[in-house]
Amino acid sequence: MKPFTEEDVEFYIQNKVEQRHHLVSKTVDEVQKIIQQLTAEISYRDTRFQAISNSGVHNENFRVLAPSHFLITVPLRGLTGYRERQVRHWRYYTVHGAKLLSPVRDPEELQQWLEVEQFSKSLQQWHETEVNIEGDLVPAKVLAIFRELMEKSITSCNLSSKVSILESFSSVVKVAVETPDSQVEVELVPTVEIPTCWPEKARWPRCFKRWPSQEKVQCVKLFGFNLLARSNYHWQLGFSRAERMLLEGIDEDGGCRMKCFRVMRQMKEDVWCTGNKPILTTYHLQMVLFWTCEKYPRTKDWRCFREGFLRMVQKLHKCVSQHFLKHYFVRGTNLLKYANTSDLDLVAGKLTVFLENPVLCLD
Repeated sequence: MKPFTEEDVEFYIQNKVEQRHHLVSKTVDEVQKIIQQLTAEISYRDTRFQAISNSGVHNENFRVLAPSHFLITVPLRGLTGYRERQVRHWRYYTVHGAKLLSPVRDPEELQQWLEVEQFSKSLQQWHETEVNIEGDLVPAKVLAIFRELMEKSITSCNLSSKVSILESFSSVVKVAVETPDSQVEVELVPTVEIPTCWPEKARWPRCFKRWPSQEKVQCVKLFGFNLLARSNYHWQLGFSRAERMLLEGIDEDGGCRMKCFRVMRQMKEDVWCTGNKPILTTYHLQMVLFWTCEKYPRTKDWRCFREGFLRMVQKLHKCVSQHFLKHYFVRGTNLLKYANTSDLDLVAGKLTVFLENPVLCLD
């Protein structure tokens, strides 16, 4: 088969990528209306949880992991003036408050403990034992309250026919939302937003890197980070605002970085890693985009779509083959650490076939 031409790329974008964008935007709008209604009810019942806004596909609380798999952060109120400090090292309690003889495991690189005393101002409710053990804010306890509020709100909002809570092996809160076209799985994550500082764990940028510019770096860091309740004991670092800022104006030099990313995402969803809950999400691809931009910082590196696109796919292939994809801001974190290696090898095989004969799936 002949290599793809410029006409092939434009045809693919118009008939595949744009169509996906339209369908996903429509689904986001449908889901957002429902989740906005539910979180408004939850916020009414417990003011510590803030209702999400209703602002379309660019809502900063929304992350589209796949067309039918979303992650939505629910901001927590009453915790302000965060400061990093050396917290005590060992914890000897269960999530229910019982004493342990041996300590709870340390947080991983992309996680941390969170003590209520790290905030200069905090509502009294954050000091109560329903969420607090020995001064720690415990994600599992926050999630338990949030789950109970979600169950009550689904009933009181008369949404039982559209929303159902999914069973989970962990404490995370996942719901299935019925839209006119499909069912969407949504993970709802209570989140402490910290727009005032940059975490010490995120040692970024690396020395002597030409992308992004120093001005852009300073701007990105101003957006701070989040702490997400996604495990029992530890809060997960998140950088949604910083990542959005890094994407903004990424092609102001006339390059084709986002074009390459969007085509790669479409090929991933259509060919390399299909399904409703794929092992590789849009978030993984975004990390590949950032790493490729850093490795190829010059404007001329992104003038030719074919070259830029294949570089990005080669980076993806390398990460999937090695079962190793570093987080862009916290580089000690492997985002594929818990992924099924057999599934990754299957995707790597498909990427190998594509790179041997790069042809876009135009059917």
